[in-house]
Amino acid sequence: MKLVALILFVVMYIMIIQFQNYKEHIALGTGFVYILLGILPFNRILASIDINVFLMLIGTMIVVYYFIESKMPALIADKLLDISPNVMWVTIFMSAFAGLISAFIDNTATVLMIAPIGIAVCKKLKINPIPMILCLAISSNLQGAATLVGDTTSIMLGAHANMDFNSFFFINGKPSIFFAVELGALASLAVMMFMFRNYRKKVEASKDVRVINYYSSILLILLIVSLIVASFFPIRPSYTNGIICIGFALLCLLVDGTRNKRDNAILQSIRNVDYKTVLLLLGLFLVIGGITEVGLINDISDFIAKIGGNHPFILYTIIVWGSAFISAFIDNIPYVATMLPVVKSICAVSSINPYLLYFGLLSGATLGGNVTPVGASANIAGVSLLKKEGYDVSFKEFMKYGIPLTFSALFVGYIFIWFVWK
Repeated sequence: MKLVALILFVVMYIMIIQFQNYKEHIALGTGFVYILLGILPFNRILASIDINVFLMLIGTMIVVYYFIESKMPALIADKLLDISPNVMWVTIFMSAFAGLISAFIDNTATVLMIAPIGIAVCKKLKINPIPMILCLAISSNLQGAATLVGDTTSIMLGAHANMDFNSFFFINGKPSIFFAVELGALASLAVMMFMFRNYRKKVEASKDVRVINYYSSILLILLIVSLIVASFFPIRPSYTNGIICIGFALLCLLVDGTRNKRDNAILQSIRNVDYKTVLLLLGLFLVIGGITEVGLINDISDFIAKIGGNHPFILYTIIVWGSAFISAFIDNIPYVATMLPVVKSICAVSSINPYLLYFGLLSGATLGGNVTPVGASANIAGVSLLKKEGYDVSFKEFMKYGIPLTFSALFVGYIFIWFVWK
Protein backbone atom coordinates (compact mmCIF):
# COMPACT_ATOMS: atom_id res chain seq x y z
CA MET A 1 0.00 0.00 0.00
CA LYS A 2 2.89 2.36 0.75
CA LEU A 3 4.32 1.87 -2.75
CA VAL A 4 0.92 2.60 -4.34
CA ALA A 5 0.55 5.75 -2.23
CA LEU A 6 4.03 6.90 -3.27
CA ILE A 7 3.39 6.30 -6.98
CA LEU A 8 0.08 8.17 -6.86
CA PHE A 9 1.72 11.02 -4.92
CA VAL A 10 4.53 11.39 -7.49
CA VAL A 11 2.07 11.20 -10.40
CA MET A 12 -0.06 13.90 -8.73
CA TYR A 13 2.94 16.24 -8.50
CA ILE A 14 3.96 15.65 -12.11
CA MET A 15 0.42 16.31 -13.31
CA ILE A 16 0.14 19.48 -11.21
CA ILE A 17 3.34 20.78 -12.82
CA GLN A 18 2.16 19.87 -16.32
CA PHE A 19 -1.46 21.01 -15.97
CA GLN A 20 -1.40 24.12 -13.76
CA ASN A 21 -4.97 25.10 -14.66
CA TYR A 22 -6.35 21.81 -13.32
CA LYS A 23 -4.25 21.39 -10.16
CA GLU A 24 -7.26 21.49 -7.82
CA HIS A 25 -8.98 18.73 -9.83
CA ILE A 26 -5.80 16.64 -9.80
CA ALA A 27 -5.29 17.00 -6.03
CA LEU A 28 -8.94 16.27 -5.25
CA GLY A 29 -8.96 13.30 -7.59
CA THR A 30 -5.84 11.85 -5.95
CA GLY A 31 -7.39 12.38 -2.52
CA PHE A 32 -10.54 10.50 -3.50
CA VAL A 33 -8.46 7.64 -4.96
CA TYR A 34 -6.61 7.44 -1.63
CA ILE A 35 -9.95 7.11 0.15
CA LEU A 36 -11.29 4.49 -2.29
CA LEU A 37 -8.12 2.39 -1.98
CA GLY A 38 -8.13 2.64 1.79
CA ILE A 39 -4.83 4.56 1.93
CA LEU A 40 -6.73 7.20 3.89
CA PRO A 41 -9.31 5.41 6.08
CA PHE A 42 -12.82 6.88 6.25
CA ASN A 43 -12.51 7.50 9.97
CA ARG A 44 -9.41 9.67 9.37
CA ILE A 45 -10.86 11.95 6.69
CA LEU A 46 -12.12 14.71 9.00
CA ALA A 47 -8.95 14.54 11.10
CA SER A 48 -6.91 15.20 7.96
CA ILE A 49 -8.80 18.41 7.08
CA ASP A 50 -7.93 21.63 8.92
CA ILE A 51 -11.21 23.59 9.02
CA ASN A 52 -9.47 26.59 10.61
CA VAL A 53 -7.39 27.10 7.45
CA PHE A 54 -10.50 27.19 5.26
CA LEU A 55 -12.30 29.64 7.54
CA MET A 56 -9.32 31.98 7.55
CA LEU A 57 -8.85 31.79 3.78
CA ILE A 58 -12.49 32.40 2.86
CA GLY A 59 -12.95 35.09 5.51
CA THR A 60 -9.91 37.14 4.53
CA MET A 61 -10.69 36.80 0.81
CA ILE A 62 -14.13 38.37 1.30
CA VAL A 63 -12.86 41.22 3.50
CA VAL A 64 -10.03 41.92 1.04
CA TYR A 65 -12.50 41.99 -1.87
CA TYR A 66 -14.39 44.86 -0.25
CA PHE A 67 -11.15 46.67 0.61
CA ILE A 68 -10.01 46.53 -3.02
CA GLU A 69 -13.42 47.58 -4.34
CA SER A 70 -13.38 50.64 -2.05
CA LYS A 71 -10.49 52.10 -4.13
CA MET A 72 -8.50 52.80 -0.96
CA PRO A 73 -5.37 50.99 -2.26
CA ALA A 74 -5.54 53.02 -5.47
CA LEU A 75 -5.74 56.25 -3.45
CA ILE A 76 -2.70 55.27 -1.38
CA ALA A 77 -0.79 54.42 -4.56
CA ASP A 78 -1.75 57.81 -5.97
CA LYS A 79 -0.35 59.51 -2.87
CA LEU A 80 2.90 57.60 -3.37
CA LEU A 81 3.14 59.04 -6.88
CA ASP A 82 2.81 62.49 -5.33
CA ILE A 83 5.98 62.05 -3.30
CA SER A 84 7.98 60.27 -6.01
CA PRO A 85 10.45 62.58 -7.78
CA ASN A 86 11.18 60.16 -10.64
CA VAL A 87 10.53 56.71 -12.10
CA MET A 88 13.15 55.02 -9.91
CA TRP A 89 11.38 56.18 -6.74
CA VAL A 90 7.97 55.29 -8.17
CA THR A 91 9.23 51.74 -8.63
CA ILE A 92 10.74 51.66 -5.13
CA PHE A 93 7.68 53.17 -3.40
CA MET A 94 5.15 51.12 -5.36
CA SER A 95 7.11 47.91 -4.76
CA ALA A 96 7.41 48.68 -1.04
CA PHE A 97 3.68 49.46 -0.91
CA ALA A 98 2.83 46.23 -2.74
CA GLY A 99 4.97 44.36 -0.23
CA LEU A 100 3.33 46.06 2.75
CA ILE A 101 -0.16 45.30 1.45
CA SER A 102 0.83 41.70 0.71
CA ALA A 103 1.77 41.17 4.36
CA PHE A 104 -1.97 41.28 5.08
CA ILE A 105 -3.65 40.61 1.74
CA ASP A 106 -3.33 37.84 -0.86
CA ASN A 107 -0.33 38.44 -3.13
CA THR A 108 -2.21 37.95 -6.39
CA ALA A 109 -4.94 40.38 -5.33
CA THR A 110 -2.25 42.93 -4.50
CA VAL A 111 -0.71 42.66 -7.96
CA LEU A 112 -4.11 42.93 -9.65
CA MET A 113 -4.89 46.20 -7.86
CA ILE A 114 -1.44 47.86 -7.91
CA ALA A 115 0.03 46.77 -11.26
CA PRO A 116 -2.58 48.60 -13.42
CA ILE A 117 -1.51 51.85 -11.73
CA GLY A 118 2.11 51.10 -12.59
CA ILE A 119 1.18 50.30 -16.19
CA ALA A 120 -0.74 53.60 -16.45
CA VAL A 121 2.30 55.52 -15.18
CA CYS A 122 4.57 53.79 -17.71
CA LYS A 123 2.14 54.53 -20.55
CA LYS A 124 2.07 58.18 -19.59
CA LEU A 125 5.87 58.35 -19.56
CA LYS A 126 6.14 56.17 -22.69
CA ILE A 127 8.51 53.68 -21.05
CA ASN A 128 8.59 49.89 -20.99
CA PRO A 129 6.38 48.71 -18.08
CA ILE A 130 7.97 45.25 -17.79
CA PRO A 131 10.70 46.12 -15.21
CA MET A 132 8.32 48.00 -12.90
CA ILE A 133 5.51 45.41 -13.01
CA LEU A 134 7.87 42.48 -12.45
CA CYS A 135 9.35 44.24 -9.42
CA LEU A 136 5.84 44.87 -8.07
CA ALA A 137 4.96 41.19 -8.45
CA ILE A 138 8.22 40.00 -6.89
CA SER A 139 7.89 42.39 -3.92
CA SER A 140 4.31 41.32 -3.41
CA ASN A 141 5.22 37.64 -3.34
CA LEU A 142 8.25 38.26 -1.10
CA GLN A 143 6.20 39.68 1.77
CA GLY A 144 3.59 36.93 1.87
CA ALA A 145 5.43 35.10 4.66
CA ALA A 146 5.58 38.15 6.95
CA THR A 147 2.31 37.63 8.84
CA LEU A 148 -0.24 34.95 9.62
CA VAL A 149 -2.70 36.24 7.00
CA GLY A 150 -0.16 37.25 4.33
CA ASP A 151 -0.34 34.09 2.24
CA THR A 152 -1.95 30.66 2.11
CA THR A 153 1.35 29.07 3.12
CA SER A 154 1.55 31.32 6.21
CA ILE A 155 -1.97 30.32 7.22
CA MET A 156 -1.00 26.66 6.78
CA LEU A 157 2.13 27.05 8.92
CA GLY A 158 0.17 28.89 11.62
CA ALA A 159 -2.39 26.10 11.83
CA HIS A 160 0.20 23.31 11.69
CA ALA A 161 2.60 24.77 14.28
CA ASN A 162 -0.11 26.31 16.47
CA MET A 163 1.19 29.83 15.77
CA ASP A 164 -1.02 32.86 16.29
CA PHE A 165 -0.74 36.34 14.75
CA ASN A 166 1.84 37.57 17.26
CA SER A 167 3.94 34.43 16.75
CA PHE A 168 5.01 35.77 13.37
CA PHE A 169 6.60 38.72 15.20
CA PHE A 170 7.96 37.20 18.42
CA ILE A 171 8.11 33.66 19.86
CA ASN A 172 9.66 32.81 23.21
CA GLY A 173 11.13 36.29 23.41
CA LYS A 174 12.92 36.00 20.04
CA PRO A 175 12.20 37.91 16.81
CA SER A 176 10.22 35.73 14.43
CA ILE A 177 9.95 35.37 10.66
CA PHE A 178 8.42 38.84 10.14
CA PHE A 179 11.80 40.43 10.78
CA ALA A 180 13.60 37.97 8.49
CA VAL A 181 11.17 38.84 5.70
CA GLU A 182 11.47 42.60 6.27
CA LEU A 183 15.27 42.51 6.32
CA GLY A 184 15.11 40.55 3.09
CA ALA A 185 12.71 43.12 1.64
CA LEU A 186 15.12 45.94 2.50
CA ALA A 187 17.94 44.04 0.79
CA SER A 188 15.82 43.55 -2.34
CA LEU A 189 14.87 47.25 -2.39
CA ALA A 190 18.56 48.15 -2.26
CA VAL A 191 19.17 45.90 -5.27
CA MET A 192 16.17 47.47 -6.98
CA MET A 193 17.60 50.97 -6.46
CA PHE A 194 20.79 49.87 -8.19
CA MET A 195 18.89 48.25 -11.07
CA PHE A 196 16.79 51.38 -11.66
CA ARG A 197 19.48 53.98 -10.94
CA ASN A 198 19.20 55.48 -14.45
CA TYR A 199 15.36 55.80 -14.43
CA ARG A 200 15.18 59.54 -13.70
CA LYS A 201 12.10 60.67 -15.64
CA LYS A 202 9.70 62.78 -13.55
CA VAL A 203 6.15 61.61 -12.76
CA GLU A 204 2.84 63.13 -11.66
CA ALA A 205 -0.20 61.67 -9.87
CA SER A 206 -3.52 61.32 -11.70
CA LYS A 207 -5.59 63.17 -9.04
CA ASP A 208 -8.82 61.41 -10.03
CA VAL A 209 -9.06 58.57 -7.50
CA ARG A 210 -12.20 58.56 -5.31
CA VAL A 211 -12.67 56.22 -2.36
CA ILE A 212 -16.10 54.59 -2.56
CA ASN A 213 -16.36 53.64 1.12
CA TYR A 214 -14.27 53.60 4.29
CA TYR A 215 -16.01 50.84 6.24
CA SER A 216 -14.08 48.07 4.44
CA SER A 217 -10.75 49.67 5.42
CA ILE A 218 -11.92 49.99 9.03
CA LEU A 219 -13.10 46.36 9.12
CA LEU A 220 -9.82 45.12 7.65
CA ILE A 221 -7.90 47.00 10.36
CA LEU A 222 -10.24 45.63 13.04
CA LEU A 223 -9.73 42.10 11.66
CA ILE A 224 -5.96 42.43 12.08
CA VAL A 225 -6.36 43.97 15.56
CA SER A 226 -8.71 41.15 16.58
CA LEU A 227 -6.17 38.52 15.49
CA ILE A 228 -3.52 40.33 17.53
CA VAL A 229 -5.75 40.53 20.62
CA ALA A 230 -6.69 36.85 20.33
CA SER A 231 -2.98 36.02 20.37
CA PHE A 232 -2.74 37.15 24.00
CA PHE A 233 -5.12 34.42 25.17
CA PRO A 234 -3.03 31.27 25.77
CA ILE A 235 -6.10 29.05 26.14
CA ARG A 236 -8.42 29.34 23.15
CA PRO A 237 -10.11 27.02 20.64
CA SER A 238 -7.91 25.91 17.72
CA TYR A 239 -10.34 27.50 15.24
CA THR A 240 -10.31 30.97 16.90
CA ASN A 241 -8.52 32.71 14.01
CA GLY A 242 -10.88 31.16 11.49
CA ILE A 243 -13.94 32.31 13.44
CA ILE A 244 -12.54 35.85 13.62
CA CYS A 245 -11.88 36.00 9.87
CA ILE A 246 -15.22 34.53 8.84
CA GLY A 247 -16.96 36.80 11.38
CA PHE A 248 -15.55 39.95 9.79
CA ALA A 249 -16.42 38.60 6.34
CA LEU A 250 -20.05 38.22 7.44
CA LEU A 251 -19.92 41.73 8.90
CA CYS A 252 -18.73 43.07 5.54
CA LEU A 253 -21.61 41.30 3.80
CA LEU A 254 -24.08 42.67 6.35
CA VAL A 255 -22.85 46.26 6.02
CA ASP A 256 -22.81 46.02 2.23
CA GLY A 257 -26.33 44.60 2.15
CA THR A 258 -27.60 47.31 4.50
CA ARG A 259 -25.92 50.18 2.65
CA ASN A 260 -26.43 49.19 -0.96
CA LYS A 261 -29.54 46.99 -0.89
CA ARG A 262 -28.04 45.07 -3.82
CA ASP A 263 -28.02 41.28 -3.67
CA ASN A 264 -25.76 41.04 -6.71
CA ALA A 265 -22.98 42.95 -4.89
CA ILE A 266 -23.00 40.40 -2.07
CA LEU A 267 -23.09 37.52 -4.54
CA GLN A 268 -20.16 39.05 -6.41
CA SER A 269 -18.07 39.19 -3.23
CA ILE A 270 -18.86 35.53 -2.51
CA ARG A 271 -18.03 34.57 -6.09
CA ASN A 272 -14.72 36.39 -5.74
CA VAL A 273 -13.47 33.80 -3.23
CA ASP A 274 -10.64 31.79 -4.78
CA TYR A 275 -12.43 28.45 -4.74
CA LYS A 276 -9.65 26.86 -6.79
CA THR A 277 -7.22 27.36 -3.91
CA VAL A 278 -9.83 26.13 -1.40
CA LEU A 279 -10.42 22.93 -3.41
CA LEU A 280 -6.67 22.47 -3.98
CA LEU A 281 -6.09 22.60 -0.23
CA LEU A 282 -8.93 20.16 0.41
CA GLY A 283 -7.38 17.65 -1.99
CA LEU A 284 -3.91 18.18 -0.53
CA PHE A 285 -5.13 17.66 3.03
CA LEU A 286 -6.58 14.29 1.97
CA VAL A 287 -3.38 13.30 0.16
CA ILE A 288 -1.10 14.38 3.02
CA GLY A 289 -3.38 12.54 5.44
CA GLY A 290 -3.02 9.41 3.31
CA ILE A 291 0.76 9.42 3.01
CA THR A 292 1.00 10.13 6.74
CA GLU A 293 -1.20 7.12 7.52
CA VAL A 294 0.99 4.73 5.52
CA GLY A 295 4.24 6.12 6.96
CA LEU A 296 5.61 7.93 3.89
CA ILE A 297 6.07 11.19 5.81
CA ASN A 298 8.37 9.43 8.27
CA ASP A 299 10.29 7.85 5.40
CA ILE A 300 10.81 11.22 3.69
CA SER A 301 11.91 12.87 6.93
CA ASP A 302 14.31 10.00 7.68
CA PHE A 303 15.81 10.37 4.18
CA ILE A 304 16.35 14.13 4.59
CA ALA A 305 17.76 13.64 8.10
CA LYS A 306 20.16 11.03 6.74
CA ILE A 307 21.40 13.40 4.03
CA GLY A 308 21.87 16.15 6.60
CA GLY A 309 23.46 13.81 9.11
CA ASN A 310 21.21 15.28 11.82
CA HIS A 311 23.41 18.40 11.68
CA PRO A 312 21.19 21.49 12.26
CA PHE A 313 23.04 23.82 9.86
CA ILE A 314 23.14 21.30 7.02
CA LEU A 315 19.48 20.36 7.46
CA TYR A 316 18.48 24.02 7.66
CA THR A 317 20.45 24.82 4.51
CA ILE A 318 18.89 21.90 2.64
CA ILE A 319 15.39 22.99 3.66
CA VAL A 320 15.91 26.67 2.72
CA TRP A 321 17.70 26.39 -0.61
CA GLY A 322 16.03 23.13 -1.63
CA SER A 323 12.63 24.75 -1.03
CA ALA A 324 13.69 27.82 -3.01
CA PHE A 325 14.78 25.71 -5.99
CA ILE A 326 11.67 23.50 -6.01
CA SER A 327 9.27 26.44 -5.54
CA ALA A 328 10.80 28.21 -8.51
CA PHE A 329 9.08 25.68 -10.75
CA ILE A 330 6.07 24.33 -8.85
CA ASP A 331 3.28 25.89 -6.79
CA ASN A 332 4.47 26.41 -3.20
CA ILE A 333 1.09 25.45 -1.69
CA PRO A 334 1.31 21.69 -2.40
CA TYR A 335 5.03 21.76 -1.59
CA VAL A 336 4.56 23.42 1.82
CA ALA A 337 1.56 21.18 2.57
CA THR A 338 3.80 18.17 1.99
CA MET A 339 6.84 19.48 3.86
CA LEU A 340 5.19 20.76 7.05
CA PRO A 341 4.61 17.26 8.49
CA VAL A 342 8.05 16.22 7.21
CA VAL A 343 9.72 19.06 9.14
CA LYS A 344 7.70 18.18 12.22
CA SER A 345 8.84 14.56 11.95
CA ILE A 346 12.52 15.56 11.51
CA CYS A 347 12.39 17.75 14.63
CA ALA A 348 10.60 15.06 16.65
CA VAL A 349 13.57 12.68 16.38
CA SER A 350 16.31 15.29 16.79
CA SER A 351 17.23 18.19 19.05
CA ILE A 352 16.72 20.79 16.31
CA ASN A 353 14.58 23.80 17.17
CA PRO A 354 11.43 23.28 15.05
CA TYR A 355 11.05 27.00 14.32
CA LEU A 356 14.45 27.01 12.60
CA LEU A 357 13.22 24.55 9.98
CA TYR A 358 9.65 25.89 9.85
CA PHE A 359 10.90 29.41 9.09
CA GLY A 360 13.50 28.06 6.69
CA LEU A 361 10.78 26.15 4.83
CA LEU A 362 8.40 29.12 4.64
CA SER A 363 11.03 31.63 3.56
CA GLY A 364 12.57 29.30 0.97
CA ALA A 365 9.22 28.22 -0.49
CA THR A 366 7.82 31.76 -0.57
CA LEU A 367 10.86 33.55 -1.97
CA GLY A 368 11.86 30.76 -4.34
CA GLY A 369 8.70 31.38 -6.32
CA ASN A 370 10.16 34.73 -7.41
CA VAL A 371 12.83 33.17 -9.62
CA THR A 372 10.56 32.25 -12.54
CA PRO A 373 7.28 33.59 -13.97
CA VAL A 374 5.48 30.33 -13.08
CA GLY A 375 6.79 30.05 -9.53
CA ALA A 376 3.99 32.05 -7.91
CA SER A 377 0.45 33.16 -8.71
CA ALA A 378 1.46 36.82 -8.22
CA ASN A 379 4.09 36.44 -10.95
CA ILE A 380 1.60 34.81 -13.30
CA ALA A 381 -0.86 37.67 -12.66
CA GLY A 382 1.77 40.32 -13.38
CA VAL A 383 2.94 38.61 -16.59
CA SER A 384 -0.70 38.19 -17.71
CA LEU A 385 -1.42 41.89 -17.21
CA LEU A 386 1.65 42.77 -19.27
CA LYS A 387 0.60 40.37 -22.03
CA LYS A 388 -2.79 42.10 -22.26
CA GLU A 389 -0.88 45.33 -22.89
CA GLY A 390 1.13 43.68 -25.67
CA TYR A 391 4.29 42.87 -23.71
CA ASP A 392 5.48 39.25 -23.72
CA VAL A 393 7.80 38.32 -20.87
CA SER A 394 10.17 35.42 -21.45
CA PHE A 395 11.63 33.17 -18.75
CA LYS A 396 15.03 34.77 -19.34
CA GLU A 397 13.75 38.33 -18.97
CA PHE A 398 11.81 37.53 -15.82
CA MET A 399 14.81 35.78 -14.26
CA LYS A 400 16.96 38.84 -14.98
CA TYR A 401 14.98 40.57 -12.23
CA GLY A 402 13.85 37.54 -10.25
CA ILE A 403 17.25 36.00 -9.49
CA PRO A 404 19.06 39.04 -7.98
CA LEU A 405 16.01 40.18 -6.00
CA THR A 406 15.27 36.66 -4.73
CA PHE A 407 18.85 35.81 -3.83
CA SER A 408 19.44 39.07 -1.93
CA ALA A 409 16.21 38.74 0.09
CA LEU A 410 16.57 35.01 0.75
CA PHE A 411 20.25 35.19 1.73
CA VAL A 412 19.63 37.95 4.29
CA GLY A 413 16.64 36.06 5.76
CA TYR A 414 18.64 32.82 5.73
CA ILE A 415 21.43 34.38 7.83
CA PHE A 416 19.02 36.11 10.21
CA ILE A 417 16.93 32.99 10.92
CA TRP A 418 20.02 30.86 11.52
CA PHE A 419 21.63 33.21 14.03
CA VAL A 420 18.38 33.82 15.90
CA TRP A 421 16.99 30.29 15.95
CA LYS A 422 19.99 27.92 15.73
